[in-house]
Amino acid sequence: MNAQIQGVQNVVPEEEKQRYMAMKGQGGSRILHWEHWSNPDAETYLTGIDYYERPRDCRQRLKELYPMLNLPIPESNAPKRRPTLDGRAHSSNADHHTVRWGDSETATFEHGEKFFKTEEDVYNFHPLEHADFRAWDFVVDNYDYSSEEILYNRFRPCYPKEWGDRAPEFSTSGAGHYNTMIMWPMLTFGWKQFLTTCLDDEFEPVMAEFAELNRRAFRAYARLPINFFGSHDDICTTRGQVCSPQWMNKYIYPRYEEFWGMLTVKGIMVYFITDGKPDACVEDVLKCGAHGLITEPYCDFKAIARRHPDIMLAGEGDNRILTFGTKDDIKKMVMSMAETGKMCGGYFMCIGNHIPWNVPGESIKYYLEYSDKYGWR
Repeated sequence: MNAQIQGVQNVVPEEEKQRYMAMKGQGGSRILHWEHWSNPDAETYLTGIDYYERPRDCRQRLKELYPMLNLPIPESNAPKRRPTLDGRAHSSNADHHTVRWGDSETATFEHGEKFFKTEEDVYNFHPLEHADFRAWDFVVDNYDYSSEEILYNRFRPCYPKEWGDRAPEFSTSGAGHYNTMIMWPMLTFGWKQFLTTCLDDEFEPVMAEFAELNRRAFRAYARLPINFFGSHDDICTTRGQVCSPQWMNKYIYPRYEEFWGMLTVKGIMVYFITDGKPDACVEDVLKCGAHGLITEPYCDFKAIARRHPDIMLAGEGDNRILTFGTKDDIKKMVMSMAETGKMCGGYFMCIGNHIPWNVPGESIKYYLEYSDKYGWR
């Protein structure tokens, strides 16, 4: 996620206002959707228009049929190349550490392993001396972090000039940051070197410099005309937290509180995004200033909704049920999600572990139809 989220017009339509209120934790009778969508073949199935031949027409028809998906419309109707069986129709990655993603493929899954071979390589790295990360595509948010002003000048053109430094009331205008904190060492050094070095005292100054890079970024984000901010860090796996509470309290949570405070003091609502099973750290994240959580179906959403009925909450739906379940399984899942939605004003219908290209279109159709029927408070 990055700052390049398109702004909306000054006159906010009613549909946008409803989404705004839901994101604030005050949703209406209809439970809205917040879907992670990468399934062009399903778009073809649902609309009868070949996504690859006429992508704009296909998406426009999809919006007519299923406006709740809130998917953007491509500017061009130019045909798209179809991915090959291995998903690499567009690949320029020599390492091929990629998989198919939507109508193209992912970025490489090979991160800093090829540059950081030893523990000493990690300890001797000084992020502030390499603040321009534009050539480091494997760190995701590969910006030039040399100064707050450079970052602000990168982000600000994404929003209408006439807004100044304030988004219109009820606008869902937002931005986001992928490398909120823990992602920096994970992506820069690679998984193995991160886990090998993160408990050593020599790791502390490295993390302090990563924090300074983000401090500049969040100061820039706080100046943007936005009402919402998605702060991403994969602090969990499907089995729970990656690192101990003690480690998180030292390196991560104080930075969350600092960075998010820069936004919330401006009236910008922060929602936190993590993969995995965050049950054990939900309370810590909310105490740091987040007003919402987008995650995956491995955690107990109903327990979170009971404790926090006014937060934004999304991700309970499970693509394993869409992929392998029966029509009745999908119905039961949707009805269970709707029950959670009745507990929480900011709940969104959401397949938390994504709707990738290989989820059957028929199953998605059932999911959307059942959501339309049962997704009410």
